[in-house]
Amino acid sequence: MADAVVIGAGPNGLVAANVLADAGWTVEVLEAQPEPGGAVRSDRGVHPDFVNDVFSSFYPLAAASPAMHALQLERHGLRWSHAPAVLAHPMPDGRCPVLHRDPVATAASLDELAPGDGAAWLRLYDLWHDVGPQLLQSLFTPFPPVRAGLALAAKVRAAGGLRLLRFMVLPVRRLGEEEFTGQGGPLLLTGCALHADLAPEAAGSSVFGWLMAMLGQSLGFPVPEGGSQELTAALVRRLESRGGVVRCSTEARRIVLRGGRAVAVRTADGEEVPAGRAVLADVPAPVLYGGLVPGELLPDRLRDDIARFQWDFSTFKVDWALDGPIPWTNPRAGSAGTVHLAADLDEMTEFTARIATGRVPEHPFCLLGQMTTADPTRSPSGTESAWAYTHIPRRVRGDAGGDGLTGSWDQREKAAFADRVEAMVERSAPGFRDLIRARRILAPQDFEARDANLVGGAINGGTTAVHQQLVFRPVPGTGRPETPITGLYLASASAHPGGGVHGACGANAARAALRGHRRLLAPGLAAAQRLLSGPRP
Repeated sequence: MADAVVIGAGPNGLVAANVLADAGWTVEVLEAQPEPGGAVRSDRGVHPDFVNDVFSSFYPLAAASPAMHALQLERHGLRWSHAPAVLAHPMPDGRCPVLHRDPVATAASLDELAPGDGAAWLRLYDLWHDVGPQLLQSLFTPFPPVRAGLALAAKVRAAGGLRLLRFMVLPVRRLGEEEFTGQGGPLLLTGCALHADLAPEAAGSSVFGWLMAMLGQSLGFPVPEGGSQELTAALVRRLESRGGVVRCSTEARRIVLRGGRAVAVRTADGEEVPAGRAVLADVPAPVLYGGLVPGELLPDRLRDDIARFQWDFSTFKVDWALDGPIPWTNPRAGSAGTVHLAADLDEMTEFTARIATGRVPEHPFCLLGQMTTADPTRSPSGTESAWAYTHIPRRVRGDAGGDGLTGSWDQREKAAFADRVEAMVERSAPGFRDLIRARRILAPQDFEARDANLVGGAINGGTTAVHQQLVFRPVPGTGRPETPITGLYLASASAHPGGGVHGACGANAARAALRGHRRLLAPGLAAAQRLLSGPRP
């Protein structure tokens, strides 16, 4: 019998398993797919000569994560690679702001568009230098983040107190208006905010956009050399070196409860996998509450709250094998690993408004990855392994683009919207389509079929909007991984601090399991100590 059973071999599940194994627990990880990784996997499914990441690709949060750093995955074969530049945003007039890992170079790029905007960017970077480490430490630990929170509070006071708090709740559109005179800085920040499901006018979108941009500024957007699967492979190798076991093609169907405690996991084929101390679930909160644990066994309030759980936007992705580098009108875009595609900030606002009203956008804001630029091992010399993804409504009520898309995402609809994505690239890189050797299209149902955690194509485990963050994630409570059931812990991106490949959700759940087990042992240990210290006959 394993001490702990972890459901799901995504990054959070594997980080949790490693933390428990380091504490001396025996661990068994159950994964429904034929291979581990969850949304951190790569393959050669587009073309045999090209490595394409199936889901996620760039990992600034992994580079910043204390949980990932503690695992020292480089000792287990992981190697990071960087593109020459971090992020670019080509504009219709041919100009192109570029985020570099050198803040002075980024500032120079912005000054070319509007003199003085470089100094504004450096002020935002100085603010990050002052409070960024404490902010990240507070975000990556369970609530309340007592020690990290005290350090952050001290930094907040030193950095301006209420002025800084106002900065953190600003919409990113307003932040851009207050800090910059040109378009370059606002475009970089707003594009980073749109890595999540945050509209430019959403409260708190400024801090998310600023955080992602400053992570790129300070750490870059690194990629695993050889494909995203190499990050997963390092996590698995480390776990197995400590005696942990990963079982693939083993789908969890039910968490077995006895005496109000999680004691086992029942699989799709009827096997009961016992857990001596804890079960950790790297699954979305609605899949755990009312799915793996039947709703009638949950408190009424939790059932009501989970019915109000909000998913993030659905996702649509196109992977390409290209016969050459993308022919950007501005060559500077060719040096960046990540490229944002939107004409201007207004087009980004229109994009999120379309999704909010259930309309498929006519001009989808796209994140594009130039993977061979970031890691030359991904495809033959002179070619490019690339992808672009965008968001679409979870429930389609109409099509703003005139193709009659209904949200069925059959072959016709997938092809039509993929053409729309390619048109966004072609707008800034005429001749792009002539380079396509092969492509793969992933609509929401394809995401979920390849990873059941990506329900309806949601990639962040639930919205990143402020009403479902911190103590409100996944439901109003404490922002912690504990559940109402003894020995059961939520270890997925539905838990605080949310989506992103940082492993914090899994690490927090593992530490909670260790604390919970110590609390269960405490009465028995106290009794034993009293017995041993009592008078002898």
